Amino acid sequence: MFDIPEELKKLPAKPGVYLMHDENDEIIYVGKAISLKNRVRQYFQMSRSKGAKIDRMVTHISRFEYIVTDSEVEALVLECNLIKEHRPKYNTMLMDDKSYPYIKVTVQEAFPRIMLARRVGKDKAKYFGPYTSSTAVKDIIELTRKLYHIRCCNRVLPKDIGKERPCLYYQIHQCKAPCQGYIEKDEYREYVEELIRFLNGKYEELLKDLNQRMEKASEDMEFEKAIEYRELIKSVGKLAQKQKITDVAGFDRDIIGIAREKQDAVVQIFFVRQGRLIGRDHFYMKVGEGDQRENILSSFITQFYAGTPYIPSELMLPVEIEDQEVIGQWLTDKRGQKVSIFVPVKGKKEKMVELATKNASIVLNSDKERLIREETRTIGASNDIAKHLGLKEVNRIEAYDISNISGFMSVGSMVVYEKGKPKRNDYRKFKIKGVKGSNDYQSLEEVLTRRFTHGLEERNEKREGSKFSVFPDLIMMDGGKGQVNIAKDVLEKLHLSIPVTGMVKDDYHRTRGLFYENKELPLEKDSEAFRLITRIQDEAHRFAITYHRSLRSKGQVHSILDDIKGIGPARRKELMRSFENIEAIKEASVEELKKLPSMNEKSATEVYNFFHVCAIMTNSNENEEGSEWIE
Repeated sequence: MFDIPEELKKLPAKPGVYLMHDENDEIIYVGKAISLKNRVRQYFQMSRSKGAKIDRMVTHISRFEYIVTDSEVEALVLECNLIKEHRPKYNTMLMDDKSYPYIKVTVQEAFPRIMLARRVGKDKAKYFGPYTSSTAVKDIIELTRKLYHIRCCNRVLPKDIGKERPCLYYQIHQCKAPCQGYIEKDEYREYVEELIRFLNGKYEELLKDLNQRMEKASEDMEFEKAIEYRELIKSVGKLAQKQKITDVAGFDRDIIGIAREKQDAVVQIFFVRQGRLIGRDHFYMKVGEGDQRENILSSFITQFYAGTPYIPSELMLPVEIEDQEVIGQWLTDKRGQKVSIFVPVKGKKEKMVELATKNASIVLNSDKERLIREETRTIGASNDIAKHLGLKEVNRIEAYDISNISGFMSVGSMVVYEKGKPKRNDYRKFKIKGVKGSNDYQSLEEVLTRRFTHGLEERNEKREGSKFSVFPDLIMMDGGKGQVNIAKDVLEKLHLSIPVTGMVKDDYHRTRGLFYENKELPLEKDSEAFRLITRIQDEAHRFAITYHRSLRSKGQVHSILDDIKGIGPARRKELMRSFENIEAIKEASVEELKKLPSMNEKSATEVYNFFHVCAIMTNSNENEEGSEWIE
């Protein structure tokens, strides 16, 4: 039994991270502290006001644990990682997990390439971005190929020069074919330098050059070329137009604004690179009643910049944040250069923060109805199911289904819904091992026994990142009384107490109601609870059918030729193309088999012996019967 008052006495006065657990041993809150002793004790001091959310959280704490770190910055990093891994119920959570594309120029190579990248690597290449749209990145890369003819292939140059003929990009005049030695290294480098100037926003010189080329092509009556240059001028002009909103200096900075209403908040970021606004994006935060703007922004910054590869030199905020100095040091360590966090109080910088805040408000207001609808169909529907069954809460639902065709290759599916949404990373497939023929009850018993036995083992061993150890608040079986009783028997044998309900269908195979505690509970067809149950039932069935279909297709592509030693997919295809059927292959001599390009003496002999020597030894036609000619 965990004695909270006694454990509080043992807390060290050192920096670290603490994890609060509920009665089900779920992590419900993760926090950091300069002094674990002082910080954790505050939660259990009745005289101290902590806010409605924290007060509610404290009533659910069954035990706590802590990890000591060497510094507060280390504690911040560890807190970020633990929040991302466990997504605790009472932490302020970033709802979106986005990654941004970059333009990468491999300047460290002899003949650099240009490409889209999803992360900034430590490889001495130059990265431009982040951009908020991969479509925009692809458009820019396509434009730069037309302008500078920089390669995008994976050939290793100069090692591979002349080994293969030039690709299509050379034919359409978007590459100078350094792979053929058609351009010298120094000349190619000049194009790369021009490309980098372009990506840094230096458009004026390029536009001037393109205009001169267009005029010369017109004078020389090369009208097709002139039109080509005109289109390039338009494309560059459009890109330059997008960059007209400029900052007061050529810094890399993120400008952050926030809007909040009740338990919803939107954070807006303007990405400014080299003094140019290159994009913006917004993020949803789920917040508690007592959370202030400074707390929400602090949580956002630690979660967002823990996952994004590029850290700008400045963050401009509407208010000072909690632990600003520590977060600034952490960002500086990540960037490898000084990162400043500040709140502008006048001038253009203040106006830019106000603009970000205004945009956050617009997004929040325009999405308010959508968010309410989404919550109604997910969390609201889960709460309605709990109320309908008389349960305290239904946060996690697991649903099970069996799929087979006349007992052939039975499989089981487990789908998971959390807060009314599918959690696909936790889905599991089961190939039925111990049941012969078509017996759904025994198959369900095997699936549930394996799932919860595995889960109990993971709990006992306290495995890191284990999935089976998380148990549901409700189990839903595809079926009625029989399926529910099977699940109850398995849980009883394993000494587990989890509510089980059956999803009953009508004669037309449509969801009708729930079977719970030996009686059928009807559902209103137009209720969100009914729609959620239907989605769960359909998803469990779809997942099982998809798995069964994949196994069947694997089984069906098996040919008798696969059983011959040394005959792989390529030789099998060639045999099937070259001979009319299996009988023709069986009658072929070693000499005839050797004539095939992929066959040698050894493989031809293996095929011949398989159909002649093996057949004589076994005195059986088993290889002939049931064999299938598969295209």
